[in-house]
Amino acid sequence: MAELRDRRGQLTFDTDVLVVGGGAAGVAAAFTAARARARVLLLEKYGFCGGAAVAGLSGTVCGLYAATEGAAKPPEQVVFGFADRFIKVMQSKGGITEPQRYGNTYTLTHDPLVWREAGDHFLDEAGVQVLFHTSVIDVLTEGDQVRGVLAWTKQGRAEIRARLTIDASGDADVAALGGFETFMGQDGKVQNPTMIFRLMGVDVKRLRAHYGEDTIMGEEVSQMIRNLHNSREYDLPRSKIFLFSTPRPNELLCNCTRIIGRDGRELNPVLVEDITEAEIQGRKQVREYANFFKDRLVGCEESFVNDTGVQVGIRQTRQIRGVATLTNEDVVAGAKSKSSIARSAWPIELHSGEKPQLKWLLDDYYDISYESFVPTAGEGFLAAGRCLSAEHEAMASARVTAQCFSYGQAIGMAAAMSLRDGISPRQLPVSDLRDALRKDGAMI
Repeated sequence: MAELRDRRGQLTFDTDVLVVGGGAAGVAAAFTAARARARVLLLEKYGFCGGAAVAGLSGTVCGLYAATEGAAKPPEQVVFGFADRFIKVMQSKGGITEPQRYGNTYTLTHDPLVWREAGDHFLDEAGVQVLFHTSVIDVLTEGDQVRGVLAWTKQGRAEIRARLTIDASGDADVAALGGFETFMGQDGKVQNPTMIFRLMGVDVKRLRAHYGEDTIMGEEVSQMIRNLHNSREYDLPRSKIFLFSTPRPNELLCNCTRIIGRDGRELNPVLVEDITEAEIQGRKQVREYANFFKDRLVGCEESFVNDTGVQVGIRQTRQIRGVATLTNEDVVAGAKSKSSIARSAWPIELHSGEKPQLKWLLDDYYDISYESFVPTAGEGFLAAGRCLSAEHEAMASARVTAQCFSYGQAIGMAAAMSLRDGISPRQLPVSDLRDALRKDGAMI
């Protein structure tokens, strides 16, 4: 047997609510639970909060507005509450744009550095204890009861005991490590990852004047990409691309790449070899698209890559098996629910194949129920963020930032209320939760 040589000892922490992951849902959950007088500890594997929005550089607050044919109406906001608070702080720091057209709806683009600062602001304001550079390595359980986690830090292992744990990891890490049921995509297949990047030196006014105000580039650009890819002059496997103006002058946020394996296979980001390949292939594709822009697109003649995501952008991995599951039909039909804790009007946005598939819900929205975040088995933990229980296409709509803010606000409130009342989260009256959320600014 190998000798254990780690002499660093073990850190110990005790808290009411543990939030695993500092993305949009995690920050919202931690802030809301702490404001409701729970002791809260948030752990995050990076040295900053933001998750997919910052580390993955997704860069947009999608899902905030309703959709109408051709974006014929001015932006109509449908998500409120913590999302409003967060956006106002970014506005005060000059770190977010005005609404930009995205097909039939609108979105906002933020500066990832300002997002980090805003996240710090909210966690500090609410008195949340934060552990950065900390990764979960195991879950503490007693039968089906989650008691906290074991984590890895540079100082050694940490035992974090919690009365209630919120899995906002994005990948359902707590559920998986705890042995609770999870599932993934459609028959195990997930949407492909994307390496998003920022392009500086762009004459954005000229680009918009030539190609239009829609951030989804039109057929002129798509056909050019297809022709150049087919001729093998450039390697451009995705023909429908999204180019967003940012709060910085002369800069575009570029959502363009389609990362697949060298063997043509769709990559799964929870497989270590796949995600490694995705990072390498993603950086190669960034250079291909950046060269194409510089050589071929109006306004990009002097452009250059500013940076890429800290990691490849991940849309979908593991999800919890919930008491309720958001279905594809719920999204398409604009279904409403008496147990709703969030709403969405974002389209089903599937990234697979040479171009994304967009299925719009026009002049309506659908509800996401509380039970989609409550696991079928396991006490003392809840999910928040994109690891909710949802069918494949429904997930392609429900996973975006504005909704994750809403999920976090709701689940943070549910955690605090459950602890206050001494009941399991699955026993919490949803009507009481909805009342509390309305008082906290959410419209549900």
